[in-house]
Amino acid sequence: MTWYFTEDAAAFRAAAADLLAAEAARNTAVLTLMDSAGRLGWWAEPDGRVTGVLAVSPPREPSFGAVTVEAARALVFPAGEEPTIVRGETAAVEAFAEAAGRPWTAIVRMRLFRLGELLPPDPAPAGRARVAGEADIPFLSAWAREFARDIGEDPTGRDFTGHVTERVTDGRLVLWEAPDGRPVSMACVSPTIEGQARVHLVYTPRAERGRGYAAGATEAVSRAARAGGASQVLLFTDLANPTSNALYQRLGYRPVTDHLGVEFTAPGD
Repeated sequence: MTWYFTEDAAAFRAAAADLLAAEAARNTAVLTLMDSAGRLGWWAEPDGRVTGVLAVSPPREPSFGAVTVEAARALVFPAGEEPTIVRGETAAVEAFAEAAGRPWTAIVRMRLFRLGELLPPDPAPAGRARVAGEADIPFLSAWAREFARDIGEDPTGRDFTGHVTERVTDGRLVLWEAPDGRPVSMACVSPTIEGQARVHLVYTPRAERGRGYAAGATEAVSRAARAGGASQVLLFTDLANPTSNALYQRLGYRPVTDHLGVEFTAPGD
């Protein structure tokens, strides 16, 4: 039993194809990151079966897909490449962190949800959904910055224009407009890979919150993902935010697994 690593996304897909397809929901982060990751890894059993996958994003931030606790404990990075942050299913991340023997702190606890029967918001928010266009990119970039700040990231010095432009160009970002035509909320969906697509970047400016606009945007983008061929529509929620957890369940999302993000401190930094 051992870990194998590559920087070649095609080689990774070939090695881990069965697990990526069989556990597409649990592997959503890896599937989304694998074409841009700096390194990809898979854990192989003695009979050759792959039972764990991960993707490492710069700088030194692995995201686990479906990974057994045994594989997580056995994962060792070369000196100088020890991770700063690790994310994944709670049991696997805790096993890796404990085996690493480095001080660490939990920075976020998330829950992965999968859409069952899509239910319309009740009560329905005023307004309508529309697909974002090129003219929306400037204010959407500002919204993306505020979204990053809201989830605890430091957006200082970051330009979100490219991040937003890619999603707008692909038609994957949906806006909710108030009855007067003002954009008041947004939601995005990832490309569909292995039948799964993940809703993300759900944001409503503070002045517009409490009116159900996020529910309208999320329902619209979830419906679009299904219509676009996604058999599994997923999203992550922050367990510290009971409002969003309740909202998504009212729309038909059901829990899959709990996730943990940890940050390591010296030694190894």
